[in-house]
Amino acid sequence: MDPMTIRVLLVDDDALVRAGLRLMLDGLEDVAVVGEAADGDRVLPLVDEHRPHVVLMDIRMPAMDGLTATEALRARPDAPEVVVLTTFHADAQVLRALRAGAAGFLLKDTPPAEILAAVRKVASGEPVLSPAVTRQLIHHVRPAGEDSRRSRAREALDGLGEREREVAVAVGKGMSNAEIARSLYMSIPTVKTHVSRVLTKLDLNNRVQIALLAHDAGLLEDAGEHHGGPAGES
Repeated sequence: MDPMTIRVLLVDDDALVRAGLRLMLDGLEDVAVVGEAADGDRVLPLVDEHRPHVVLMDIRMPAMDGLTATEALRARPDAPEVVVLTTFHADAQVLRALRAGAAGFLLKDTPPAEILAAVRKVASGEPVLSPAVTRQLIHHVRPAGEDSRRSRAREALDGLGEREREVAVAVGKGMSNAEIARSLYMSIPTVKTHVSRVLTKLDLNNRVQIALLAHDAGLLEDAGEHHGGPAGES
């Protein structure tokens, strides 16, 4: 297999869904399906065996659900990216999967071209969904313990330097690295350095988690919607 080929693991208890995804992905020159699982309890062994770059993960499965499997997988060093497959976009489990480090989610009726684009994006380190979609999901799903979550988020962000905090808020608004550089009068390499430091200091996996934390802390409530593209670069 070409080392540049994106290796994908399919995890869904519906054999027809897996077959459809395999048919779609295996027809591409730059993507290969390296394994399949019908339940979350097979994810870790298959990841060890096949070393995929991306895992397409169903949320609801009989023995181990996709949320539990995502949490276990993303807790590992050098974990593959996870894209959650779901039927409902306003789902508390989807939000928990994003907090656990999933790069985004796709509805199962997403057009094939968008699924292909999502696989390529997460393989290159970009999140699937924009911060605007993340905020919409948060507003639809109000988890218990919101007050304590806000306190924890603010405490975590207090550990950042002033510029790192400004960059974190900008990421939460959906700004690209170039937009952040213009807004905060710094170079793009400096923005990338700050993003990397934020991820390291807060023990986060990706920009989606930065956006979630900034939202939890209440830093985006008066920021309004940013109409740029998805927060891609890291």
